Amino acid sequence: MLHEIREEESIRQLPVYNDTMSGKKTTTRPDPPQYPRLRLSAQAKIVLRARYQAKNMTGMIVETPKQLFWRVATDVAQAERLYPPTSRLPDAAQRWYECMARLDFLPNSPTLMNAGRRLQQLSACFVLPIEDSLASIYDTLKHQALIHQSGGGTGFSFSHVRPHNDQVAASNGVASGPISFMRLFNLSTDVIKQGGTRRGANMGILRIDHPDILDFIALKQSPTEMTNFNLSVGVTDSFMRALAHRRTYTLINPHTNKPTRPLPAQLVFNRLVEAAWASGEPGLVFLDTINRANPTPRLGTIESTNPCGEQPLLAYESCTLGSINVANFITQSDAGPAIDFARLSGAISLAVRFLDNVIDRNCFPLPQIEQMTKQTRKIGLGIMGFADLLIALNIPYNSEAALRTATTLMEFFQSRAHLASAELANERGTFPAYRGSQLQPLHRRQRNATVTTIAPTGSISLIAGCSPGIEPLYGVQEVRRIMDGVVLTSLHPAFLRRAREHGLDVESLRPDLSAHPSIQHVTQIPKDLRRLFVTAHDVSPTQHVRMQAVFQRYSDSGVSKTINLPATATKADVAEAFLLAYQLECKGLTVFRSGSREQQVISCSPTHPC
Repeated sequence: MLHEIREEESIRQLPVYNDTMSGKKTTTRPDPPQYPRLRLSAQAKIVLRARYQAKNMTGMIVETPKQLFWRVATDVAQAERLYPPTSRLPDAAQRWYECMARLDFLPNSPTLMNAGRRLQQLSACFVLPIEDSLASIYDTLKHQALIHQSGGGTGFSFSHVRPHNDQVAASNGVASGPISFMRLFNLSTDVIKQGGTRRGANMGILRIDHPDILDFIALKQSPTEMTNFNLSVGVTDSFMRALAHRRTYTLINPHTNKPTRPLPAQLVFNRLVEAAWASGEPGLVFLDTINRANPTPRLGTIESTNPCGEQPLLAYESCTLGSINVANFITQSDAGPAIDFARLSGAISLAVRFLDNVIDRNCFPLPQIEQMTKQTRKIGLGIMGFADLLIALNIPYNSEAALRTATTLMEFFQSRAHLASAELANERGTFPAYRGSQLQPLHRRQRNATVTTIAPTGSISLIAGCSPGIEPLYGVQEVRRIMDGVVLTSLHPAFLRRAREHGLDVESLRPDLSAHPSIQHVTQIPKDLRRLFVTAHDVSPTQHVRMQAVFQRYSDSGVSKTINLPATATKADVAEAFLLAYQLECKGLTVFRSGSREQQVISCSPTHPC
């Protein structure tokens, strides 16, 4: 049963009680600093109570949002004690608390959930290996369950598993193939709730030259299949060359490493396009593009990513993510609004140090993961609120000015983040795998093998009250379906404010806002507002991909972005987006055509997808 809550409606605060999780009768949580004032939307309060604020054994909430941020800040600050006093950050907990309380920066969900609590698993995502043996598959299945229980997401490449009907010498039988084992991993996810709050997420990847690739591409055309997985095809340069020249390419049996049969590249690409057009999956990951940017090739080849695709990782690596709400970094002057680069620089420096500390405070679910993570110390600092930033600067998302702004912003962001990691390397040393890495010949001494990542920020952007990641607005009115059937409906606050400044009756506009995510046809709204408040469906596939490519150019890892398309989008639109993403050196791409699934996480109406 769906329960709709409008952003403008007030919601009753649940009472807060003392924490009894420690086993003591009462535990008084330390009071956080009084400054700054915490301004949370109704959506943020719902999400925090449901997923993040600590609860006692009876399920009663035992901390306020301020206490949550103070818990996280004070726990992460304890890592400063591991280093010489001369290199410690003064007042670290206070500074990080202020950053979070101002909603300037938020770490990934497991850090918010678990820092300073018994679980203490702080990483967002993990990649686990799957080899071509029953022992490896079931060991990984167990490890997946442990990671999901701790609040993390998992990525897998099933490309090493022999194809279905292949001979199995040990049993004189035939192999069931990678898809059968994927269903096993999907079923396991159904019964494990992350940190007791949500179901786990997975990425499943199969190389495009695997003999079962056509079955894999068609897998999620059934809405009941692989409901806990995102699927992506691992595309290679050789396949893309064969596609460009209208040639066949060869499928390879991973067990024997021998060719099986040729397939026309165009046929496989067409199947990919048709499946993505029909259901939004599979997406693409460009494996050779990813491995050209692999900072530590001596440690292995990257074969998979985290569930949302923005974080390519080696087997047993994990990554800790966090995002800065760039919409909070606008300054006003006589010349008009501008990005406050000076304040943004300070936030980036604090956030990089915070994420590096998280690695030291983390209680990893497996010893192999701890070892690999501490070899490379990968972090992923990104942004959220980009669409809100453009609106504040009076720049439409689907404009050349938006691309120029993205370039200026991310060039600065990447440079300052690398500088912050270099400063940490001077204090604490480089990541252990630095020698022999791709950074060493460039004399780029960094604390972290990767520093920047553009994550989707689905939950933390709700907490911060900003647009997610680098996405355009989905609609001026947005409806989000979250846990336990709750439907959150909100009008974009900047649109609401500007509409009232123009004397518009917002309530009379709601039927139009609910009928379609675009407002370009609503003539009651002045043209300048319609031009500024463009939504995902007003943005061409080409502009979507060009925007992603700008952010990819200045990201060490990948970029999570969905190419949201209107229901009227064609298969040719999807094909164009896939080809352009490869040409512009994106590391992957996901498309979603509105209405192609019965259930959408985000839409413009609580009653139907749009």
